Amino acid sequence: MTSKQISGAIEIKNLTAGYSQVPVIENVDWRLAPGSLAAVIGPNGGGKSTLLKALVGLVRPFSGSVRIFGEAPKTARRRIAYLAQAEEVDWDFPISVWDVVLQGRWLRRGLWGRLTADDRERVHAALAQFHVESLAREQIGSLSGGQRQRVFLARAVAQEADIILLDEPNTGLDARAQHELAETFTSLRKEGRTIVVATHDMDCLTECFDQVLALKNQVVAVGSPRDVLTGDMLTALFSRHFPSIRDTGEVVIHEP
Repeated sequence: MTSKQISGAIEIKNLTAGYSQVPVIENVDWRLAPGSLAAVIGPNGGGKSTLLKALVGLVRPFSGSVRIFGEAPKTARRRIAYLAQAEEVDWDFPISVWDVVLQGRWLRRGLWGRLTADDRERVHAALAQFHVESLAREQIGSLSGGQRQRVFLARAVAQEADIILLDEPNTGLDARAQHELAETFTSLRKEGRTIVVATHDMDCLTECFDQVLALKNQVVAVGSPRDVLTGDMLTALFSRHFPSIRDTGEVVIHEP
């Protein structure tokens, strides 16, 4: 982890971004402190994925600014790990778990860098941290959903990423795998990493997240899970079939 101290891990100011000159998110302001665990929630088409892609530099702003530890996303690229939605990954591509995690070292060193014994040791350590060392020679597409997520998180750790962005990581996971993933997020936060998760899984939000950003093309609300996940806020966000939290912490879905 880098020792560079900057007040904000993520600083977004008046961001408008989208595709083919059509805005998907508009006038977004958001600040996230280092070492935070944050969720981005909202309806389909509300801009969650676009926001994450803007953070990693895959989508360029129409206006406004994005800063990662005070730098532009492209400059800070080695400090950010991005885990795309499962549907965006070619699971048939003939690449092993070892090589997926090794990509993290290439991202760290750059295309023309040379891998060293230390790089390989870091790959071994990352595989062990996420309990997937026994799968090192397996093709990535042959793994279960939970195993795949652990492999990509191992790649992020091998990369020494300070910020990890995950787009709908719970998709296709059973309850046990979702619980394990939430525990992993908490562990990574304890290491000082900043975690941002775009998610539809409301139950996990009350358990471990520090902050929730509610996004419906614009910022609807931002704050702690208890502050954001209220009936009024969620009605404004989802309009129909909205969830809310009971006193027990259970998330229930309300029908209109």
